[in-house]
Amino acid sequence: MKTEELFDDTENTEHSPAERAAAASRSTWVSVAVNLALTFGQVLTGILSGSQGLVADGIHSLSDLVSDFVVLFASHHSRKDADEEHPYGHQRFETAASLALGFLLGAVGVGMLWSAQRKLEDPASVQRVHIVALWVAMGALIAKELLFRYMLAIAKRVKSSMLVANAWHARSDAASSLVVGVGIVGNLAGYPILDPVAALIVGMLVLKMGWEFGSEALHDLMDRSADESEVDAIRQTLLGTSGVIGVHDLRTRKMGDMIVADVHIEVDATISIEAGHDIAVAARQRVLTRHRVLNVMTHVDPRKRGGVDTPPGQTGA
Repeated sequence: MKTEELFDDTENTEHSPAERAAAASRSTWVSVAVNLALTFGQVLTGILSGSQGLVADGIHSLSDLVSDFVVLFASHHSRKDADEEHPYGHQRFETAASLALGFLLGAVGVGMLWSAQRKLEDPASVQRVHIVALWVAMGALIAKELLFRYMLAIAKRVKSSMLVANAWHARSDAASSLVVGVGIVGNLAGYPILDPVAALIVGMLVLKMGWEFGSEALHDLMDRSADESEVDAIRQTLLGTSGVIGVHDLRTRKMGDMIVADVHIEVDATISIEAGHDIAVAARQRVLTRHRVLNVMTHVDPRKRGGVDTPPGQTGA
């Protein structure tokens, strides 16, 4: 599923880069606090209770801490103004962060698979744990699920794929806490094999999630267009501009969570070049104010009355 499909297409409210950066910082610092507490709590309890699964889950929480700081770093750099070397700004720092999170999820998934395989090869090595480990695992599950829902709600509100990726990273940790809980229950009931089997399943799910986010980010870095519904909405905004009688060759590409577009707009061939330029400026401004578009390059094509096209002379606006 594409990241854009998680966003509500009926929500027309757009947020400035500063608002999006503030939301990213606020939600990520909440995640830092939660993950820091879980890392120490799970590792310490795991060691004292004899639960290898809880220690591993604490290390997974530590990987969330790393991803949180990646997000904070990207959020800080993505809001830098455009400069000579980056004329379109630094929004793709967010895409690069999503790619890094994808790799991080993949690495965590591989680590979980490797650990589960070792346990499956020697299930007798899993010692009996203290029941307190189960309560800590369940507490971690609840905390991670609540954190996921909080972060995803903010990500959808400000339409940030980077925050979506980080929210789902939190969900992957909640899944691992569930697995650890099941494994601890199995351990207490005399079935230690349930721990590595469950960890193996979640490891595959985490690895799959990492692949999906990494693949999405890689496609965006290769100038993938915005989703079809958003492109159509931009086209309708252009067509709704006074003086625009046609639109063609509308092309978009992702720039972080923003969009860069270029388009040919058709105007009456009998009007002056200045009037055509003014129409193009108005069309561009309407798009910038109504959509999450960073820049629009417009090309003006004259069209004769009655729909008979003239040779495509172009003026930029």
